[in-house]
Amino acid sequence: MIERTAAVIGSGFGGLALAIRLQAAGIQTTLIEARDKPGGRAYVFEDAGFTFDAGPTVITDPTCIDELFSLAGRDMADYVELLPVSPFYRLYWEDGSSFDYGNDDAALLEQIQKRNPRDVEGYKRFMDYSAGVFTEGYERLGHVAFLDFRSMIAAAPKLARYQAWRSVYSVVSQYISDPQLRQAFSFHSLLVGGNPFTTSSIYALIHALEKKWGVWFPKGGTHALVRGLLRLFTDLGGEYLSACRVARIEAAATHVLGVTLADGTSRRFDAVASNADVLHSYGGMLGHHPRGVKMAASLKRKGWSPSLFVIYFGLKREYPEIAHHSILFGPRYRELLEDIYNDGILAADFSLYLHHPTVTDPDLAPPGCSGFYALSPVPHLGKLPIDWSVYGPRYADQILNHLEQRLIPGLRENLVTMRTFSPADFHHELAAHLGSAFSLEPLLWQSAWFRTHNRDDVLRNLYFVGAGTHPGAGIPGVVGSAKATARLMLADLRQP
Repeated sequence: MIERTAAVIGSGFGGLALAIRLQAAGIQTTLIEARDKPGGRAYVFEDAGFTFDAGPTVITDPTCIDELFSLAGRDMADYVELLPVSPFYRLYWEDGSSFDYGNDDAALLEQIQKRNPRDVEGYKRFMDYSAGVFTEGYERLGHVAFLDFRSMIAAAPKLARYQAWRSVYSVVSQYISDPQLRQAFSFHSLLVGGNPFTTSSIYALIHALEKKWGVWFPKGGTHALVRGLLRLFTDLGGEYLSACRVARIEAAATHVLGVTLADGTSRRFDAVASNADVLHSYGGMLGHHPRGVKMAASLKRKGWSPSLFVIYFGLKREYPEIAHHSILFGPRYRELLEDIYNDGILAADFSLYLHHPTVTDPDLAPPGCSGFYALSPVPHLGKLPIDWSVYGPRYADQILNHLEQRLIPGLRENLVTMRTFSPADFHHELAAHLGSAFSLEPLLWQSAWFRTHNRDDVLRNLYFVGAGTHPGAGIPGVVGSAKATARLMLADLRQP
């Protein structure tokens, strides 16, 4: 029997998961990464003894990762160790109040009781809602490839039961009345690029997902999990090419032939899958082909998620009182999100996500030190086309000053190292359209069949995986998209 071959472009979580599934199923797979390290957005860098994960830091469905090892007959514990994070998040408001969100139901209900006794029963009913939409939207549909409109129509009645046309915030508000608790139970969609006021209520499933499996962090950082997945792939016999940029996806009228690398090397494959930015895939690597031109034009008309401004910094002091994940809400919620998503304004106030991994894994910093990154959602380059080399340092100063005043005393005097990653870096380093951090915005009319299809409709052996496909961004989302895409690819490649 002739060995079938496949190329996967990009080694983000989606690309890694897809490559592992293909290789484990007997498809000789080549994983091609443009950067010097694997991981895509889940990059890593070291500085002054600190290890900084560049991208995702929250593991909410460890079973989807464990499944990759199991289907290959391996034990995840031999490759990576996952550490529990508690609380999941600590939330702060400018009035000095805080809220620990985690899996201790008694403590959670006690905090809600103190804020608004009537919201205790409302929270319980909201979690019932979240559990229902989790079953339909994640467990049943999260790994399904929507290749035609009929598949979307078939799923519609079940999603309609959960009022999928409503926003996350409006559904939360149906159960919760306290304004701050409404923020506490609606911010999660921001972690996958969605505005709580416009993103489908389906994304309320994140609460049930976290409650079911908890929140985890890999020992050694998120990139330790990336390295573990890559080692699994190569242990299975997969080929990994690092610092190799794909210049072109070569294609005939109805199918792709292979890829041409930036150095001019051409490789032929029976199938090609891209984990790169979907617009870059079509408009860049396939921009010479009519199909690429058509799809790029279509994608440019869609709504794209915002970008991020991230500051990575190390301090020569420990802060055991600061949780692993913190959310610092600003004075405005809806209005700030309108500035970011609609109006393209770099506001003077901001809400921040603060990652403090050394409170869970001290080995990520020198002894007696702490590592952090602070993340601020900002408009993408299409809405705010500013020169980030000029505005970035100013914005970083504002954020560091804010953190020192609110949460991290002595930040400036203890600062050892700092670097930033701006929308311009997302665009140049990751080929992300408009510097978007999460690909297509997760709106109802850009979900499932309306997102980039896992298999191209014209080029029959071209596939896609990652945030731009169904079900969307986030580690569970892109690993789920890999499961859906792998099913298609294996069915196609096994045909005579």
